[in-house]
Amino acid sequence: MKRKIGVYICHCGSNIAGYLDVKKTTAYAATLPYVVVARDYQFMCSDPGQDMIKNDIKELGLNGVLVCSCSPTLHLRTFREACAEAGLNPHLCEMATIRELCSWVHSHERENATEKAMALIAAGVRRVLYRNPLETKWAPVTPNTLIVGAGIAGIQTALEIAGAGNKVYLVEKEPSIGGRMAQLGKTFPSLDSTSDMLIPQMEAVQANKNIELLTNSEITEVSGYIGNFKVTIKKKPRSVDEAKCNGCGECWAKCPVEVPSEFDRGMSKRKAIYIPFAKAIPKIPVIDRKTCKFFLDGSCHVCADVCPTKAIDFKQAEETVKAEIGACIVSTGYDTFDPTPITQLGYGKLENVVTSPEFERMLSPDGPTGGNIVLKNGTAPKAVAIAHCVGSRDQNYFQYCSRVCCMYSLKYSRLLKKLLGHDTNVYQMYIDMRCFGKGHEEFYKSASDEGVNFIRGKIGQVTNIPQSDEEKGKLIVVCEDTLLGTMIRVPVDMVVLSVAMKPRTDMEEVARTFLLGRSADGFFLERHPKLDPVGTMLDGVFAVGCCQGPKDISDTVAQATGAAARALALISKGKVEMEAATASVDEEVCAGCGYCEAICQYSAVEVDPKRKVAVVNEAVCKGCGACAATCPSKAMQLKNFGQKQLIDVIDEATKEYAGLAR
Repeated sequence: MKRKIGVYICHCGSNIAGYLDVKKTTAYAATLPYVVVARDYQFMCSDPGQDMIKNDIKELGLNGVLVCSCSPTLHLRTFREACAEAGLNPHLCEMATIRELCSWVHSHERENATEKAMALIAAGVRRVLYRNPLETKWAPVTPNTLIVGAGIAGIQTALEIAGAGNKVYLVEKEPSIGGRMAQLGKTFPSLDSTSDMLIPQMEAVQANKNIELLTNSEITEVSGYIGNFKVTIKKKPRSVDEAKCNGCGECWAKCPVEVPSEFDRGMSKRKAIYIPFAKAIPKIPVIDRKTCKFFLDGSCHVCADVCPTKAIDFKQAEETVKAEIGACIVSTGYDTFDPTPITQLGYGKLENVVTSPEFERMLSPDGPTGGNIVLKNGTAPKAVAIAHCVGSRDQNYFQYCSRVCCMYSLKYSRLLKKLLGHDTNVYQMYIDMRCFGKGHEEFYKSASDEGVNFIRGKIGQVTNIPQSDEEKGKLIVVCEDTLLGTMIRVPVDMVVLSVAMKPRTDMEEVARTFLLGRSADGFFLERHPKLDPVGTMLDGVFAVGCCQGPKDISDTVAQATGAAARALALISKGKVEMEAATASVDEEVCAGCGYCEAICQYSAVEVDPKRKVAVVNEAVCKGCGACAATCPSKAMQLKNFGQKQLIDVIDEATKEYAGLAR
């Protein structure tokens, strides 16, 4: 079959035309072998641009199309759909990226940008020349969704999807849902009670029949592909029969063992059988087998003796739950930075130096102090310093901004003034105030109007060694006031360290389970930071909330709603398009060495133990090409990316084009 290739060069407004010679490039493309038409247009992705391609396919009988414009990530599907509408197999359409690779990186080198564009176009024509029509395959979609992590992100996503009538498996590692938000007292900028917002959502999750809630559980295995995942869930034993328990509280009231409460950040005690907090959902206790006397030495069974429903089950074993799902949403949240390594701040050494999570629990009505702000001696502080960016924006710890610290630090100022009186001295030690959200700048101004002292400078040291009578019995915050250009000493009663949000300690384990990438800061990597902020590199798996990066509650809820829409869009189709350009095996050449199986990150290749040849599961294969590049015998090939094609593409891309642009 004689090849007839059309080349279409986009101006992209001035993004391409402003930095390279489009007319010269188009004229050059017309001289290439097998090219029967070369055109340029202001916006090829527009309807008139697509119509131009469609008309040429029909009138000139094109059997290959090369569009030279932006990244294929943005518009390859657009142009392939246009080709399909004109009757051309969509896999005979390719793109050459001359915007990102030429005009944007050679913005001040017009001739070089033009020459490089010519090289890429010549290589692109060769790529199209060897392409074969491929069959588009479809797979059915299982209409169930898995959500991992039941903080506010997971709760919001679950309610959205279940509200549309679809089954949701909501898996939470802890005994209760609610996540970090459940530990907060009030939220900025409205200072509304967190419980008033979160508890109704938690109750709605428990009441929704479309949501199967699996707390105290973890995902151990994920296999399959978009629309057809199979997951294994490990449900850890509570040692309490959930069907019998009525949450009366007799067991934890009588339990003699007390240990530090994780929920209250070690500021209070919980029992060996416990619920994390008073309004926990489900209100079913769990026995901590590491501290329970029955499991340690068999010496105590008080909880079983006092339980009126006989719900205590010391023999309860771990359960395994299998589920088939179409989409998965990861919302595993974040951890907070432990400032102990920053020894100059005195955390863990000096009394009344507390972290922001600890201060949150102190502010909470159901917290260890009943919402009262008190020092270790039980009195209220008269002066409080709040240190910003502890661990954040720090080359030694986390270089990124945690985004919420400025606003919750301002929240602390407002609440300190409100709860302790306006004569309380509050000092904000900050680098920059980043109040970017709706109503946030106004909140900042209100704190300033209430007499909060703002000191621009990072804390150098917190000490209790006085240099004057005024400093005796106080914590002294030593910092530089960069606006005054001098070092200052501020005596206070309490120091609150606004600590960084950081990736959870189990991020790597979760990343391996779901084949997720991680960015340089350790959070899960999105497919595209602007155009697909909830997608991941594994189709059908989405990452939302603070596991993807620091954000506040409103941004988290918005992102969770977006991920729910994406999952519903996938489920509602009932079928999903599979990758056509998959790997294939020449069984006569394959030696069954297993290199391809070892390197495939999608588990799409297996070596048949009987025939000793590699077998590709095309439903799982993403066409990444890692197996083809690794195969020592070249038995593994990627459809439409054969050796002859790649060699020709490289030859064309590396030819000398100097002078052609002139």
